[in-house]
Amino acid sequence: MIPLKDDLAASRPPLLTVALIAANVAAFLWQWLVAGMEASVLRGGLIPYEVLTLQDIGPPDIVPPPLTVLTSMFLHGSFPHIAGNMLFLWIFGNNVEDALGHLRFLAFYLLSGVAAAAAQTAVGLASGELQIPMVGASGAISGVLAGYFLMFPRARILTLVPIFIFIRLIYIPAAIFIGIWFLLQLLGAALGVTGGVAFMAHVGGFVAGLILVPLLRPARR
Repeated sequence: MIPLKDDLAASRPPLLTVALIAANVAAFLWQWLVAGMEASVLRGGLIPYEVLTLQDIGPPDIVPPPLTVLTSMFLHGSFPHIAGNMLFLWIFGNNVEDALGHLRFLAFYLLSGVAAAAAQTAVGLASGELQIPMVGASGAISGVLAGYFLMFPRARILTLVPIFIFIRLIYIPAAIFIGIWFLLQLLGAALGVTGGVAFMAHVGGFVAGLILVPLLRPARR
């Protein structure tokens, strides 16, 4: 299922959502045109071994190893990777930012990304696969999806759904769309499916989002 848009208008411009998308695009252009995709992932991606030991084991990192938790959120492995992430951030981020406020949304986004990185690092520690780098905004965006799930469950998402050889456009309630998405992430994590997808990071970011929204959402009058 591919989301195309929602039917919920924001009451103020999504300044930080746009800024985050711009930062991700700028970082991807740096990867593609300057650093090289493979080298940039090794230099700015989260490598669990480096974070746990505080030792740089590959090409010199662009920041000290612990800070790759943050830089990894803005790097991607391919054009489809960043395109999919930015589509989700654009559709779901503006309303979550509208509800939380700009600064709370930034804190929410970054904390969800840190939680996602911690979850994936824990999986790497348990499996012994500590030198596989992780990049992508999807952990932080998973937190955004959790926020949308809690605050706007009845919003409708225009979704492209392939059915065999046919393609349908269907409005799906946000609670159902995001619920199905999260179940697929849980399934991928439980089955140990990889394919270059950090399913546990998605789960960790989503759970963090569920916890953070009630803490950060401004009290209603």
